[in-house]
Amino acid sequence: MRGTPAVLVDGKPVGAKDGSMFDAAGFARTLKGRAWLRRVGAVVEIPAELVEVQLRYGGAAGREFVEGLPGRVAEFLERWGLRVAGPAMHGMTALVLPVVRADGTEAALKLLVPDEESAGEPVALRAWDGRGCVRLLEWDGPTGTLLLERLDAGRHLSGLVERDARAAVTVVAGLLARLTSVRAPEGLRGLGEVAAGLLAGVPEAAGRLADAGERRLLRDCAAALAEVAAEPGDRLLHWDLHFGNVLAGEREPWLAIDPKPLAGDPGFELLPALVNGFRAGEVGWRFDLLTGVVGLDRERARAWTLGRVVQNCLWEVEDGEVALPEREVAVAEVLLGRAG
Repeated sequence: MRGTPAVLVDGKPVGAKDGSMFDAAGFARTLKGRAWLRRVGAVVEIPAELVEVQLRYGGAAGREFVEGLPGRVAEFLERWGLRVAGPAMHGMTALVLPVVRADGTEAALKLLVPDEESAGEPVALRAWDGRGCVRLLEWDGPTGTLLLERLDAGRHLSGLVERDARAAVTVVAGLLARLTSVRAPEGLRGLGEVAAGLLAGVPEAAGRLADAGERRLLRDCAAALAEVAAEPGDRLLHWDLHFGNVLAGEREPWLAIDPKPLAGDPGFELLPALVNGFRAGEVGWRFDLLTGVVGLDRERARAWTLGRVVQNCLWEVEDGEVALPEREVAVAEVLLGRAG
C-alpha cells in the first residue's frame, strides 16, 4: 500500500459496514496531499481490543479518544517528521506505534487517553531523564502525546521471572533505587491523598466481604497504613513497576516504561514485585531483597506495602468481588506475621 496508508480496526478499514465509527473516506480526504502520506508507506492498524475496552469502559473520554485516533496519528506523524516502521502495539489506554524519525533514529509514538494517573508521565520522564527509564524525546501537552526512545517490546522482564525470579526481582529493585532517588517535581499527585482515599473506602469494602477473616485482614492492613499515612514522603514513584513494564534496551539492559507518577514513599512501590510471577514461599525473600537494595526502613516499607494491598483489594471489591485476591492475602499474611 505504498503511498496510501490505511487505518484499520481488526484488519478492516475504518468506516466499513461492520459498524466501525470512523469515516475512512473523510479521513483520507483530510490527509490527501500531505507530505507524510508519501513517507508512511504502511498500514496503521488500531487494535480492536483497545477500541473495545475504551468504548466499553472509557466513557465519553474513551469514545473521544477512539474517534480522534486517526487524526492524531496523522497530526503527529507530520508534526514530528515520523514514518511508521511496524505494527501498532497497545495497552488498555494507549496506542504505541514504532516509528523512525527524519534522522533515522528509531522511536515510539505513544497516543494515550489522558487521565489522572497518566497526566504526570511526561513530567516524571523529564525528571528521570532516562536514568532507569525510557527517555522522553518529544511531548505535546494538550493531547498528552509522547515520542519515546524505542525499546525492545518483545523482551520484557516477565520472561525472566519465569526462569529466574531472583534475578528479575533484583532488576526491579535496582530500577526502583534509581527512580525513587529523585525528588518528585511540584504538582504531581501525592501519596497522602491516595492513602486518605484508601482508608476512607475500607469500611464499606470490608462490609461487602463474605468471610469474617478477610474482613479482619483488610482492616488490619488499613490500620498499618494509617500508622504511616501522615508522612507520605516526597520521592518520585513509578506506581506500576511490574515485570511487564520493564523492557530491554540498547543503552541499558533494562528500562522502566509506563509510569503512573506519584509523589510519596518508596515503600508503596514494592507490591507489584511481590505478587507478579507469584510463588508461595517467595514473599519473604523478595521483600528482603527489595528493601535492602532500595535502602528502605523495613517497618515503614511493610506498612506502605500493606497499604498497597488495601488498594488492590478495594479495586477487586469495586468490581463486585466478595473475596480478597489470593496473592494479596498471601502477602498480607507474611507481612502481618500470620503465615504458616
